[in-house]
Amino acid sequence: MAPQAAHGSHLQTAADTSCDDDGHPRRTGTLRSCIAHIITAVIGSGVLSLAWSIAQLGWLGGPFALICFAFVGYISAVLLSDCYRSPHPVTGTRNYSYMDAVRVYLGTKHTLLCGFLQFVDLYSICIAYVITTSTCMGAIQKSNCYHKEGHEAKCASGDGLYMVVFGAIQIILSQIPDLHSIEWLSTVAALMSFSYSFIGLALALAKVIENGRIKGSIGGVAATTAVQKLWLIFQALGDLAFAYPFSIILLEIQDTLRSPPPENSTMKKASMVAISTTTFFYICCGCLGYAAFGSVTPGNLMTGFGFYEPFWLVDFANACIAVHLMGGYQVSGQPIFAFMERWSAKKFPRSRLVNKFYTFEVPFLPAFQVNFLRLCFRTIYVVSTTGVAVIFPYFNEVLGMIGAVNFWPLTVYFPVEMYFVRKKISRWTKKWIVLQIFSSLCFLVTTIAFIGSAQGVIRAKLG
Repeated sequence: MAPQAAHGSHLQTAADTSCDDDGHPRRTGTLRSCIAHIITAVIGSGVLSLAWSIAQLGWLGGPFALICFAFVGYISAVLLSDCYRSPHPVTGTRNYSYMDAVRVYLGTKHTLLCGFLQFVDLYSICIAYVITTSTCMGAIQKSNCYHKEGHEAKCASGDGLYMVVFGAIQIILSQIPDLHSIEWLSTVAALMSFSYSFIGLALALAKVIENGRIKGSIGGVAATTAVQKLWLIFQALGDLAFAYPFSIILLEIQDTLRSPPPENSTMKKASMVAISTTTFFYICCGCLGYAAFGSVTPGNLMTGFGFYEPFWLVDFANACIAVHLMGGYQVSGQPIFAFMERWSAKKFPRSRLVNKFYTFEVPFLPAFQVNFLRLCFRTIYVVSTTGVAVIFPYFNEVLGMIGAVNFWPLTVYFPVEMYFVRKKISRWTKKWIVLQIFSSLCFLVTTIAFIGSAQGVIRAKLG
């Protein structure tokens, strides 16, 4: 755990103007950088499965479910942002991470559970990004092959090879020291997310115009049996839950913000802007994708426009996705890296392997520092996520399972329980009852989404 400051005051001495109230280097994050981090974390591979999810739920259930998940994500962000400082949300002691906040408000047992769930979820998200990137790069390979060899050519894609290449790039990027240092990467990633979202919207709209009608139905895609339809609905809910995953790294993002204004105020504004923006894109991409393809809506929207013409535009969109996920991988991985390095430094304060840094200078680039622990742990982490992705390359099913695991415990349960403690809300009061009903409904969604997605993984592995 990160050491906590002895006092939470914002007062600075004249000799300490380069540091914040906790003795750390002054934070420089702004509303703009915060929005970029959130959009990078939120608009990821999940956006590509939205049309498929809308197709399973239909014209009524799909958009309604998306709005509900957006609402839950915003409520979670509001509750969590006030937990960054304790006991007072503006002048209290900083909690540098989600786990720190849980430890302060809920105790050790909850911290161990939270840490396990958070790291499993972030690790799983990184796996999903490896899978998604390989799918998009494979789509580029197929598109170019069909354009060169003709539409009847037998064009294959080397998904495993692309996973390895993506992993190699992430090994290099993972040596970036911390989340504070990747603002540039998040900004580029956020721009890429808007680029491929707009392209997806334009291609879907063009497809609708080409069809001359809006496809789809109120009840969604028909299945061979009622049970199969139920499984697909459950899996779709998991995919939608995956579309709003940033709660688990919200406090880490908030820890990059400068103050004044108060960090929780900036985070609430950034969350509102980012969630509103992403929800608009989500609804447009999901609904237009379903309108374009109807009952044959693909699991990955960008592979549904064929690999033909305009091949260059589809290639560009898939390349934007790959670049975006390079940043998204780091936003998800950095909290794990930071925790491991803080814990090791505290556990082994005299170890040179843990605490000794070596400075390297590369022509035309800023000098950077590396130590043995950072190099080894981060490399092993990237290699392991790549290896799991190679073994389980199932796009929709994996996203659904990850979304289900994350949704209730980390997005709803812990924020609600910390709110009860922070506000000293007694049992059986109106607020307690309302929030418990809210939490219970979200738990039900998590359960059925996990069951449906797990069944999908098993079916894909066996079939």
